[in-house]
Amino acid sequence: MATSIRLDPVIEQRLDHLASATGRTKAYYLRELIVNGLEDLEDFYLADATMERIRKGEESTFSSTEVRGDLGLDH
Repeated sequence: MATSIRLDPVIEQRLDHLASATGRTKAYYLRELIVNGLEDLEDFYLADATMERIRKGEESTFSSTEVRGDLGLDH
């Protein structure tokens, strides 16, 4: 899938420098950033969305005592 993005000139210069210094393409490093950073972004934004649903009362929560009891860990 082809995608285009606008980068801040300073970021683009840093990316150009890295690509030039290592002999790899800018596309290689952009793919690396996405692959390695996507999990962190998912963790952050999905957790944030869950917390918002909790604040609104749209998401159930359970105490550790309830969870331990349900799992039979306190016997």
